[in-house]
Amino acid sequence: MRPKILISKCLGFEDCRYNGSIIKFDLVDLMKNTIDFIPICPEVEIGLSVPRESLRLVKTQETIDLVQPYYKRYLTEEMEEYSKKVLENSSDIDAFILKGRSPSCGIKDVKIYSGMEKSPVIDKGQGIFAREVLNKFPYLPVEEEGRLMSLRIREHFFTKLYAIYNFRTMIKNNSISELNRFHANNKYLYFAYDQGVKNKLGLIVANHEKKSFEDIRGEYFIEMVELFSKLPSRKNYINAFQHIFGYFSKHISKEEKIYVLKLIDKYKNNQLDRSAITSVLNSYVIKYNIDYLLGQTIFEPFPEELISLMDSEKNENL
Repeated sequence: MRPKILISKCLGFEDCRYNGSIIKFDLVDLMKNTIDFIPICPEVEIGLSVPRESLRLVKTQETIDLVQPYYKRYLTEEMEEYSKKVLENSSDIDAFILKGRSPSCGIKDVKIYSGMEKSPVIDKGQGIFAREVLNKFPYLPVEEEGRLMSLRIREHFFTKLYAIYNFRTMIKNNSISELNRFHANNKYLYFAYDQGVKNKLGLIVANHEKKSFEDIRGEYFIEMVELFSKLPSRKNYINAFQHIFGYFSKHISKEEKIYVLKLIDKYKNNQLDRSAITSVLNSYVIKYNIDYLLGQTIFEPFPEELISLMDSEKNENL
């Protein structure tokens, strides 16, 4: 089994955009060996043709409607009905990648107009399908293709995706010991995101109140997705790296210590990718067989092939 991502079909799967085109999305090629895709085009699924007259969001009184100005056609009801229907049958979806700024799929910054035609943009918001996705699955990773060009955002997206996927796989065993093992393996990843939430998760698995496994796993999942609800800070990752460094620093030479600390400092100053640090730290953990750290997901929270050598932080502020 592999994680499942529901993705806009125009992102490298089919020529289904309003003008009959397809969007070249190289990330699909990186993901195809590790991810199962469910490509859809909500606009085509509600009966629109390819190519088709363009759609837009229009504010009418207190509501936002999806309209096709050329035909003066309102499509909000059809899109909402389709969205609810398809999402009801998507309980096994692990994440969404949607077309940015689309009146159906955009998750933010979609133009909202004051009228059908020749009218100004008065606001920005979410596409109709995207809105239903975010309402039904607020805890899942949901991103637009453009934002995933940022290495920092992509690393966070895949980290959250695999944490949720691995949790769902693990709980099928209905085993508290498996949950404890899962938590132990993720401790330093949690540390790098939010130490306070990490401690809450530790208390949940300790289960001092002797709650049922069903209650424990539910509480744990809620806190875990809260932990992954925002991008981690560089400062938190540095703290995690320094804690890991402390486990083997006494075993290495003075020159090696200086080298590792210089790498961490370069990461602090945005001169080095995070993966360079984790690779070095993990090599020492393996060399000195530090059992407590072996298998920590902070070293590889997702398959390494999901990050291209051509990635950069140039879009970090997206």
